[in-house]
Amino acid sequence: MTTATDRGLTPRWLTTGGVKALSSGNAGAVVERGLRATRSGNWVIVLSGFFEPVFYLLAMGYGLGTFIGDVEVEPGVTVSYAAFVAPALLAVSAMNGAVYDSTWNVFFKMHFGKLYDAMLSTSIGPLDVALGEISYALLRGGVYALGFLTVMQVMGLNLAWTAFLSIPAVLLIAFGFAAVGMAVTSFMKTFQQMDWINFVLLPMFLFSATFYPLSVYPEAVQWFIKAMPLWHGVELVRGLTTGVLSAAMWGHVAYYVGMIALGVTFTTTRLRALFLR
Repeated sequence: MTTATDRGLTPRWLTTGGVKALSSGNAGAVVERGLRATRSGNWVIVLSGFFEPVFYLLAMGYGLGTFIGDVEVEPGVTVSYAAFVAPALLAVSAMNGAVYDSTWNVFFKMHFGKLYDAMLSTSIGPLDVALGEISYALLRGGVYALGFLTVMQVMGLNLAWTAFLSIPAVLLIAFGFAAVGMAVTSFMKTFQQMDWINFVLLPMFLFSATFYPLSVYPEAVQWFIKAMPLWHGVELVRGLTTGVLSAAMWGHVAYYVGMIALGVTFTTTRLRALFLR
């Protein structure tokens, strides 16, 4: 297939310097393409991802919760086990939605669909592709989160007015995971390597104070858990839904801002190295 570059019609962003050498401001076109693809055939898969955290909430929050009782989130502050688990599952929901689109979908487009080769032969630059794909993954994570937060509200698990701030918090979490997920995927070359993503996500899901307070683990394990990104998301959302606010929440926000900056930078660099040699 002959591209614009092959015909000597070099994309405008390749001939300029600075940020313009990476972007032509067409990230919205990448998002639009993703939305059209979802509407045409992938909507069932997207919808199914919403129910997983709901099933966990019913099984763990209410099933197991009848045997556990209340959980102490702060000294002197206790909540029901369902209210303890629900915000963690909200963060997990955002993570799963963002990671799925920024890893497996991106891997297919990169190595099999050859979509990025076609995109980068137009005026779309590598930064446009990175921001567009990450934004689409962010939309999916946000939809999951909004739906699950609504379920929490119906079940009476939002215990403070600050629960509505969980939406921007969850979008931040989804953005962070999507940015890093796409950056990591750019280094993957086989489906077998992609299995490492699930290998990393599973322990984060199980041990990031999702189902049990951090205090149940040995101190050495606690430090390891605190280094994992999901723990910061769980603590941030849990504090907002239970009304237990602290200055440490800004540290969680800063963690994700760092993830976003690193993820977008590495993704843009890798796309440029892979497709514009």
